[in-house]
Amino acid sequence: MATISPDVANVLKETDLFGDLSDDALEEVIGAARRLEFPGGLYIFHQGEQAVSFYVLVEGRVRLIQVTPDGNQVLVRFIMPGEPFAAVAIFGEGRYPVSAEVVDDAVVLCWHGACFADLMERHPKLALRAMGVLAGRVQEFQDRLREMATERVERRLAHTLLRLARQAGRRVHRGILIDLALSRQDLAEMSGTTLYTVSRTLRKWEQAGIVRVGRRWVVIRDPHALVSVADDLPPCSDAPAL
Repeated sequence: MATISPDVANVLKETDLFGDLSDDALEEVIGAARRLEFPGGLYIFHQGEQAVSFYVLVEGRVRLIQVTPDGNQVLVRFIMPGEPFAAVAIFGEGRYPVSAEVVDDAVVLCWHGACFADLMERHPKLALRAMGVLAGRVQEFQDRLREMATERVERRLAHTLLRLARQAGRRVHRGILIDLALSRQDLAEMSGTTLYTVSRTLRKWEQAGIVRVGRRWVVIRDPHALVSVADDLPPCSDAPAL
């Protein structure tokens, strides 16, 4: 049984997955979970392992990585506090399609897949919320596939940065900080391009004042300009940079 503080329970209540549950239902769902802690750099599970557990991140950050048949590693997605992952465990005897690597020291809630499926049967609002979260993930991946198939590289990279900003960006003095220990190779994998192209494009945007780039972080200084690139719009010359 998980020992979860009232503060964490309140945070979970604000998430997409648990938002419609009553206090009693949320208590039952949390009570069926295990609370696990993982240090940074550890893997929670590996691609290809039997999918037996479903997770919700409480603290820290996790990244999902997939190795392709030709041996290339692809960064699929970052998971932030309050987000679920490994939903494949709920829907039968599958295998994890990705590996889950802990970026920062993480606390997760963990349910056996069959247990969470039973909870969804008893609490239809939980099932509806779970379907909504999964539908959002499917839409996200469909958008990424469409971008890679139809858009030029600059637009794909702009969409990637804007997506990361929505997921994990935070306001700072000079813009929106994406601080996810991101390498340029990570951005290349997520955008379906090369390290050279990402470096060249970021350098061009930095000179134009659109972004500021560090070794493992990016600040979006002019979100309006980046949106213009992503949507293939004319530059918005009168939009002030942050």
